[in-house]
Amino acid sequence: MARRLTIPGFVNAHSHAFQRALRGRTEGSDFWAWRDAMLALADEQSPQRVRTDYERVYREMLAAGYTAVGEFHYLGFEQALAAAEAADAAGIEFVLLYVAYARGGLERFRQTSPAEYLNQVERFRERGIRVGLAPHSVRACPPDWLEEIGRYAQEHELPLHVHADEQPREIDECIEEHGVRPIELLAKTGCLGLRTTVVHATHAADRELDLLAEAGARICACLTTEANLGDGFLPVEHVCERNLGICIGSDSNVRIDPLEELRELEGIARRRTLRRNVVSPETLLSFGADEGAASLGLDAWADVEVDLEHPSLAGIDEADAFAALVFGCSAEVFV
Repeated sequence: MARRLTIPGFVNAHSHAFQRALRGRTEGSDFWAWRDAMLALADEQSPQRVRTDYERVYREMLAAGYTAVGEFHYLGFEQALAAAEAADAAGIEFVLLYVAYARGGLERFRQTSPAEYLNQVERFRERGIRVGLAPHSVRACPPDWLEEIGRYAQEHELPLHVHADEQPREIDECIEEHGVRPIELLAKTGCLGLRTTVVHATHAADRELDLLAEAGARICACLTTEANLGDGFLPVEHVCERNLGICIGSDSNVRIDPLEELRELEGIARRRTLRRNVVSPETLLSFGADEGAASLGLDAWADVEVDLEHPSLAGIDEADAFAALVFGCSAEVFV
């Protein structure tokens, strides 16, 4: 019989499945030009298109070793139901990170008030859909929205995910409007806690990382997307020094491969510190699975099997399997 290694499945804590269609289409432009193309694509997403395209993307994730996904969704209520149906059909554990949007973006993204947004969240919960709260960003949600959403998340013990510190311009605009940086604003409005995941935190200052550590929050790093969009580097070693939990996300889905995300995470740390093994292979695999599950509030999710006879692992001693998996393999090793 073929030799197999069973490990916990990877958890994709931050996905925009519709953006898979953008791969290869916006090379040569900056983040903000990419964002314009993304918004145009978002405006085309009908429930029927979401139902079809998301199932295909979720099946790609399963084949790549992801067995659970948090879909950061801002395309509309009916489209969210279609995304849940697509995940069910594909057979992947699904958490709907339903986005609150007060301003900016497209009109179809927006709710008129926090009350309308939270009413929509309640409707998903009544249908039995696992849901987390997701104020899109401090650009999209003013402080009064953040305060209400943070209070609801705490009262109902729900995950709260939010983009922050992805781009320098975002930080400059937050300081100009509010006098503080994005993660500082999240702290002031009650959005930081044990169930909070800040997506990206690429340009987080030391004080902001301290605030995350004090709150027991996590960071979701989306390394392949951040590289593709030219976002910058997460200060991995500073995050680890504070014992902050890190999870991973495929985000724009330009690549769907958890091993590539984890390898890049350690690669950044090595380049910045000029030393190796900054984060151990066992810890990296925990970031890819357990931390992602915790960020989504999942108690259980499926395992995956590694083909130890795959050419990428040929001749490897089983004692070295974890390190070889992270540093020498692609998602093709999963069966």
